[in-house]
Amino acid sequence: MTEISDALRSKVESVKALLQDIEANYSPATLASSYGAEDMVLMDLISRYAPGIEIFTLDTGRLPKQTYDLMQLAKQHYQLEVQVYYPDATAIETFVTHNGPNAFYDSVELRKQCCGIRKVAPLKRALSGKKAWLTGMRRSQSVTRKTLPISEWDEEHALQKFSPLTDWSNGDVWKYIRAFGVPYNSLHDDGYASIGCAPCTRAVTPGEDIRAGRWWWENPESKECGLHVKTK
Repeated sequence: MTEISDALRSKVESVKALLQDIEANYSPATLASSYGAEDMVLMDLISRYAPGIEIFTLDTGRLPKQTYDLMQLAKQHYQLEVQVYYPDATAIETFVTHNGPNAFYDSVELRKQCCGIRKVAPLKRALSGKKAWLTGMRRSQSVTRKTLPISEWDEEHALQKFSPLTDWSNGDVWKYIRAFGVPYNSLHDDGYASIGCAPCTRAVTPGEDIRAGRWWWENPESKECGLHVKTK
């Protein structure tokens, strides 16, 4: 293994063991990748240790150019097929016709409707028939994720949900990326800590929460897109 600290090496070994357990006992399992830094770490680890785990992404139709560039680069780098899911065209047409292309700025309700069409509905299709899904979420990312478990039952989708990097710090993620030459979104170099749709993402300033650049006009205690909101 490439030279990394003993502490990070231990975390890598723990994730490796978890991924191999998921591959063996929860097939078919799939990683939901937004091509953020954490997801790229998991893509790298899956390609190395658990290639039986599938990977998918949600193309909302409003992603930054840099994200598409990374999608192409990652495909060439890992030679992996990542299944792409798109929102329903009719639903998008209806929403934009009635509310405008940038209605998500007008109210939380409209923003959640947009996320519901572009992310939540495609996610349900992506997870259909799966026994487990993996995410790149970490506890230190935001106040809404402080108690995030490594594994939990997802009642909404009736499968097991894993967040293998739960206890990783932002520093751990970037040390791994640098050590193993993992491709990453160039927007990270411009201060974008968490990257989603282009109009709903901005760079963050020193000291800000990692997800402060997502829907920055909303209350930080409640802003999630709906993919990871518990029903109970």
